[in-house]
Amino acid sequence: MADDAAPRRGPRGEAVTLAHGAGGRAMRDLIDGIFLAAFGNAGIAALEDQARLPLADFGGGGLAFTTDSFVIDPVFFPGGDIGRLAVCGTVNDLVVGGARPVALSCSVILEEGLPLADLRRIAASMAAAAAEAGCRIVTGDTKVVPRGAADRIFVNTAGIGSIPQGRELAATRIRPGDALIVNSTLGLHGAAVMAARGDLGLATALESDCRPLGALVEALLDAAPGTHAIRDATRGGVATVLNEFADAAGVCCRIDEDRLPLTEAVRGLSEILGLDPLYLANEGLFVAAVPEPEAEAALAVLRPLPGGAAACRIGTVTGAPAGRVVMTSFFGGERLVDMLEGDQLPRIC
Repeated sequence: MADDAAPRRGPRGEAVTLAHGAGGRAMRDLIDGIFLAAFGNAGIAALEDQARLPLADFGGGGLAFTTDSFVIDPVFFPGGDIGRLAVCGTVNDLVVGGARPVALSCSVILEEGLPLADLRRIAASMAAAAAEAGCRIVTGDTKVVPRGAADRIFVNTAGIGSIPQGRELAATRIRPGDALIVNSTLGLHGAAVMAARGDLGLATALESDCRPLGALVEALLDAAPGTHAIRDATRGGVATVLNEFADAAGVCCRIDEDRLPLTEAVRGLSEILGLDPLYLANEGLFVAAVPEPEAEAALAVLRPLPGGAAACRIGTVTGAPAGRVVMTSFFGGERLVDMLEGDQLPRIC
């Protein structure tokens, strides 16, 4: 009891040690001085083994639950870091299912020797991203492994959200005639991380599009309530999402190469490396299947919003060939866009 009543303090030293994962005072100081300082609220400050959330937080509709792990290299990259990425990635998995994020967990695996300054920066970034997304980090876990047993820091986040009554989004609901819409330019996250690794010797101003998508999705659903499906295009890029749509609904997703929104920087990097931007990872881009009569209203409401300025229609859903993605090229020919084989860039998220 005396320990529980002791004043909270931060961790000693400048780097993570194995003692910080041993469950004793050093671990408590790490949690108090870094994670509680960043995420502090009445629920998490109680330091129970579970978060307790009132059912009123879920508004009487459905409950969405997701989890994800993040191992990105480098940990800090232009436009974000592993902490912001973890929060945005988990939140976005909720919102593209129609949910409004309520609460997140934060579990970390730390390598001995990780500078505490880096850990503080990551925790603060997670807290800021959660606030931006309108949710809270309410529970978590910390483990420390010896030097060489991990690569600095791995993060796992789980999230729960409320689904308003009557809202139903699923790839199986996509129908021929739907417009295929994206909210932003393709490939920013993958290109920015690739350049940040320094292996290419390229100097670019590329930044990741890492952002929470909740405000954009809510605006879309207000303007186009008949929207059938939304999915965020992370690993595997837009091509993977379109293939998932086509397979789930038994339809064909037809896109036009000249409609794909690309920045010159992403286009140039892709050409130099022989990569297809359709497969590059994004962390602030979704693909939506919207009924044709609602498509223009959806685009009009997205374009004035942060992260929506480049919103556009990239194609249309048709009936055949079922289960396929077909792209019309700049020159008028057609080619199949298959699922990605392997991984263009390991540890992208």
